[in-house]
Amino acid sequence: MTSDRIEIQELIVFANHGVLKEEKAMGQKFAISLSLFADMSRAAGSDDISDAVNYAEVCEFVTEFTKKNTCKLIEAAAENIANALLLCYPQLDRVDITLKKPWAPVGLPLTSIGVTLSRSRHKVYIGLGSNMGDKKGYLDFALKKLEDTDLCRIKKVSEYIATEPVGYTDQDEFLNACAELDTVLSPSELLEIIHGIEAEAGRERTIHWGPRTLDIDILLYDDEVICTDDLIIPHPEMTKRRFVLEPLSAIAPYAYHPVAKEYVINLFEGLKENDRS
Repeated sequence: MTSDRIEIQELIVFANHGVLKEEKAMGQKFAISLSLFADMSRAAGSDDISDAVNYAEVCEFVTEFTKKNTCKLIEAAAENIANALLLCYPQLDRVDITLKKPWAPVGLPLTSIGVTLSRSRHKVYIGLGSNMGDKKGYLDFALKKLEDTDLCRIKKVSEYIATEPVGYTDQDEFLNACAELDTVLSPSELLEIIHGIEAEAGRERTIHWGPRTLDIDILLYDDEVICTDDLIIPHPEMTKRRFVLEPLSAIAPYAYHPVAKEYVINLFEGLKENDRS
């Protein structure tokens, strides 16, 4: 991630964030400072505003967003602003934000109370599968629901491929695909949304590796290695599954597997070689 950044200090916005009725009704002053991380080499070389993150536009965007999207807590307001900037400006890799409340109703002498947080965009690869009912319809449904969260952007989608079932083989063939997401969601937040989409599609977890209307797996999340009771990333079975590596290698051949320490295309070629032997 680049260390280049734009610094915006103490942008003053009058808005109606707060827990108290008076804060919501009358409004108050907020001071917003931002560090916007983006690769500035192109703008530095061209000396052209079209290659830069226009900080005047950013200030206008933050001002209008802060006024229109009110919250009780400044923690929530700061996170919403950071996420909105990442989604609106694809050049940004990370946003650090400090949101200060100079008129905080504390009843004691102070300059301001504020919060500071950092939010980044993440590149995520997911696998999708269905072998019940309208298989293509379920995959289309999943991608649309992810896009509709407003916290994800679908960057690439592989072709849908028909594959034979693995493990429990007494079932219909699957339709599988992979997709690349640009998201500000954490792994646990993304997993919660995925489970909700699967539930909406009527997913029932009755037979391990059994038939399902919709199955969505997080395959890779940046270069992170995560192991919790609920989530393992990279997906522990992906290196063994042709129905994952084939569509994934089509859209991200040089995505890196941080545990196998290999590119996806090499993992796929190795799997094909094993299948031939």
